[in-house]
Amino acid sequence: MEYSPILHNLHVVPSSHVKNKLFVFCIMLSLWVYMIYCCVGYCSTVPNLTYRSVNRHENDSEIDNQDSSVGASRDLLNNENDLDSRGDEWDEIRGEAKALDDNAMSGFLNESESKKLPQAIIIGVKKGGTRALLEFLRLHPDIRAVGAEPHFFDRNYDKGLEWYRELMPKSSEGQLTMEKTPSYYVTKEVPARIYTMSKDTKLIVVVRDPVTRAISDYTQTRSKKPDIPSFESLTFKNISAGLIDTTWSAVQIGMYAKHLERWLQYFPTEQLLFVSGERLISDPAGEMARVQDFLGLRRVVTEKHFHFNPAKGFPALRDLRGTASRTAWGKPKAGPILILTQRWSRG
Repeated sequence: MEYSPILHNLHVVPSSHVKNKLFVFCIMLSLWVYMIYCCVGYCSTVPNLTYRSVNRHENDSEIDNQDSSVGASRDLLNNENDLDSRGDEWDEIRGEAKALDDNAMSGFLNESESKKLPQAIIIGVKKGGTRALLEFLRLHPDIRAVGAEPHFFDRNYDKGLEWYRELMPKSSEGQLTMEKTPSYYVTKEVPARIYTMSKDTKLIVVVRDPVTRAISDYTQTRSKKPDIPSFESLTFKNISAGLIDTTWSAVQIGMYAKHLERWLQYFPTEQLLFVSGERLISDPAGEMARVQDFLGLRRVVTEKHFHFNPAKGFPALRDLRGTASRTAWGKPKAGPILILTQRWSRG
């Protein structure tokens, strides 16, 4: 067969043309795969870094499943098991493939819990029933309260408000931060200092029959210092004449009207609530209704939370299942002072 240049060209040219097209196609395919890979990596990485740092989820399928759950927590900083209820915003971020901007992050932080200065304070009085009231209030879901007494406005004021704020528990929007320090009510400098912090602070004073309160105060001191003088010798300047020694601190605390004058120089009467220590024992639910109304809260703490313990003579708190759990008062003091307290309270 003779060599034909025409046939040679027919075979060579098409083969070279196909190779060129195949080469260009491979390059374009590689570029498309690389671009898709980059886009997918960018879309998945940016939102998931933030998402996982808060919720510790391993993949998007778990996130999507839990986004549909009802009542998801808004507390992203302190509850790793719950998701941000703003699931739509996270979906939007994934769809648009861009990171959170400063405004979105600012809104995110504002919705999480933070430490706030107290909006309400139990300011007194010692041995009046302040511990019981605080424990009752802590049953309310809209209350966040410090367990220990900070003594900021009477003993630690020089440490500053930021030090004070750090003592507070974290609370979310709509929750009320509280503390109790019974010595505030009788300390001269405290009204002005609280007013400087916030003139809108709500103040609660738990009062009790002054004689009963003084005996309880004395009993507590005597349990620590058994060698102190008798109650009668401290109370009276002249026992035969019935002249009371008003310089003794146990008596001074019970002079409620005298201390109230200082508070009324800074706060109107509608910002002060006087709670009866006796009624906290005899009718805790009724007294708690007054307190919750004063604080602008729903009446959540009701009769179902209390169980009267006849052996101790005090109401006990119930848990969520309605089982009697504990009393909000300490153990009663034994001895003649307790007997004297019972006699005077009946009289």
